[in-house]
Amino acid sequence: MISLKKFQALPTEEVARLVRASGSKVLVFPINGTRRWFALEYGDQEFEDPIHAFMDIAGKRQIDLYRLCFDHGIHTLLTPVIGPEILATRNTYMQKIGGEGLARFVTHPDFVSFYEEYGVRVHFYGDYARKLKDTPYEYLIELFDDIGESTRKNKDFRIFYGAFADDLTSSEVVAEMAVKYHAEHGVIPDHRKLIEMYYGDTIEKAHIFIGFDRFAAFDYPLLRSGEEDLYFTLFPSLYMDQPQFREILYDHVFTRRTREPDFSAMSESAIKKVQAYYQKNKEKTLGVGKLLHKVWIPKTK
Repeated sequence: MISLKKFQALPTEEVARLVRASGSKVLVFPINGTRRWFALEYGDQEFEDPIHAFMDIAGKRQIDLYRLCFDHGIHTLLTPVIGPEILATRNTYMQKIGGEGLARFVTHPDFVSFYEEYGVRVHFYGDYARKLKDTPYEYLIELFDDIGESTRKNKDFRIFYGAFADDLTSSEVVAEMAVKYHAEHGVIPDHRKLIEMYYGDTIEKAHIFIGFDRFAAFDYPLLRSGEEDLYFTLFPSLYMDQPQFREILYDHVFTRRTREPDFSAMSESAIKKVQAYYQKNKEKTLGVGKLLHKVWIPKTK
């Protein structure tokens, strides 16, 4: 097995080859903490229009992350972008950022040119049609549907943007789809067919989830298997860089694929080393946090 040090030093094309050789990858990567990232990195700068500056700068950085994923062998990217709580409790956010920010994914030249350059087929999934209907943001429904049609010819990569794809809403949507399908075809749709109907395309189970902040994997219904590898960064998503992403890929492709050892056959020295590690860390729990100036952060010590 190649070492992490050598893996980090490989040309990007070779890393992508190794990742693809282990199978076509579905990555779930919610880009979270964007306003926090902007405040930390650009909060000391003055902008004529701070909100548009945020959307422009964060949007370009987001596209950089998409490039990073695809350049390193990821084929399908799922990125939830809005949940039902935004409409329900954060109307000010929607007024200032949400509507225009969501429209940018399908209309802004930076995103549109990126889709064409990389050959990205774009889909929106979730219950956005019903959630946005009869709201000031109803115009987004047509935009979301149109980008699926206009990028249908693209075959190299795929991005699925999640809009109102939480588990509760999705279970209701999937149930309605199943009832309708049975009425039309006389049979119950299988799991693969439900995925195709819900997402607008066939997708394999998720392989990798990269989150930020509190440990929670969310908004990729029907694609959970319990076998996906979960990763959570200590920093807002837009801070992700190539070494960090490669470390995640290395762990996914190599480290976690190692078979469970036979403890009855392990040497006494190996047993003692594992035991020492557990003894040293027996009071530590991954996912426990603390407050730093009212900001929840993972506890690392």
